[in-house]
Amino acid sequence: MSKVEPALAEHARPVFLTHYPISQAALSRPHANDPSVAERAELYFGGVELCNAYGELTDPTEQRRRMASEAQRRKALKRPVYPLDEPFLASLVEGMPPSGGNALGFDRLVMVATNRSSIA
Repeated sequence: MSKVEPALAEHARPVFLTHYPISQAALSRPHANDPSVAERAELYFGGVELCNAYGELTDPTEQRRRMASEAQRRKALKRPVYPLDEPFLASLVEGMPPSGGNALGFDRLVMVATNRSSIA
């Protein structure tokens, strides 16, 4: 991030970053054509992240595996370990249809549109 994000500010047009490594997309499903990357994208303009989008991982077994793996990683690093989100995992077992979403930061969009360097 310290190399990629600053370089995005140099582009005069919006830039989409796609095909994130699975390790950087905990809730995203694997890409259909390359399971080593996720169905995740972010839109940058003027060096500002405007939105984050992804296809939701709805496989409860894979989601549990990812959460457990992250907990083990945090434990090894002596960082706080959070309990698995059992209600969320139970909802996946019940059945969640294929879904996705896009979170647009409206405040960030206004910041870029008004040529401000801060959301404040």
